Amino acid sequence: MSSALHRLIEAFSLKAKSGYAIPQRALVYETPCIALAEVMKLYERDPTCKASVDLLAASAVGAGFYTTVDEGYEKADEAKKVVDSFNENVNLDALLCDMARRLIACGNDFWLKLAPENLKVLHRLPIDAVERIHQNFLEEKTLKIPFEVESYKLRQAYGGGNLAPEAIIHWRINCLDYSGFGTGVLQVLLHSLTFASDKRPAYASMKARIERIMPRIFEKYAGPDVLALLERADDETIEKFQQAIKNRGEEGAWLFYNGKGDIRPVTIDPRARFEFYVDHLINQFYLGCETPLPRLFSTPGFTEASANAALELQNMLIKPVQRYIKRQVERELFDTVLSQAGLNAAKAQARLHWSSYKTHEVSLSDMLRAAELGLIRQDEFRKNAVRSGWHLWESASEGTGRAS
Repeated sequence: MSSALHRLIEAFSLKAKSGYAIPQRALVYETPCIALAEVMKLYERDPTCKASVDLLAASAVGAGFYTTVDEGYEKADEAKKVVDSFNENVNLDALLCDMARRLIACGNDFWLKLAPENLKVLHRLPIDAVERIHQNFLEEKTLKIPFEVESYKLRQAYGGGNLAPEAIIHWRINCLDYSGFGTGVLQVLLHSLTFASDKRPAYASMKARIERIMPRIFEKYAGPDVLALLERADDETIEKFQQAIKNRGEEGAWLFYNGKGDIRPVTIDPRARFEFYVDHLINQFYLGCETPLPRLFSTPGFTEASANAALELQNMLIKPVQRYIKRQVERELFDTVLSQAGLNAAKAQARLHWSSYKTHEVSLSDMLRAAELGLIRQDEFRKNAVRSGWHLWESASEGTGRAS
């Protein structure tokens, strides 16, 4: 057996015997480039970011889900009951909705299995609970790369302990390089960019500065300064006006000058036009949010056709997220609870399907056949026919002549 193959077998066979036991091995430590709590602050405090993330999350998981099992499995009914009972007990639908916001916003979310060996309770950890991820190495002569997650190190505020991968469900999307952390849509808005010796501030920072300055501009030019040229004013009068100028309020003031009498309002130079730069900045910010929602509400001429085309492109981004969540739930949750119940997860094939459960639509021909065979009563058939759009009247023997 080659040395490389031996090491691969060794790497896969060395597993923690308990959900909380961490073996002592050479590790590489990784922390997120931007603190996840800082990313969530942007979600919480910027209306554009929150609305965009909420829309993407609702598009991914908002329709709800239903589950199925392989009907050919001899214990299919029991397997279906086990899966549905688990979903109801942990309120999986609500957990997924809350998780999807964090997953899309910052690329990560962490669920704690309180008892990994008997999965019955799931607890969502605070987004800043995991301080760093420990990964072990795959080594072979000149090969030394991070291989798999060994443990999750908690912050001191949450105990400072290490949790094994078996105790954590780590939701993550868009992992860059070998990173153990995912990347959400909002990180790009918080990153600065250095090219050669030039550094661009983060788009979130630039947008915040503009929004901070805008009220000041409004206050300044809504009540403009007025320059009053006073003819033959003495030094004492000019000094009084100078003090008044220094202590003027934000709503504007009258400014005086010793010269020929005249009054002129001070206005902004019309050549100083910044709207093109602001539009570029806002467009980049919207691109970072990856949703057409802001444009639907803020851009004149954004037609329904444009909106539909934008939503189609958005669906292309959402579908991979849905597939990831689906596979993660099936592997980490459904297979686990089925195995714990003594059932064969591979044969049960428990699957999650997005959207609410759709019942088979019964045609009128089916109802007519059922009525002929006596499977449904005449009054039941008439009620279903009315719901299907038929206009029926009560029989003459009932003497009413009213439509059903």
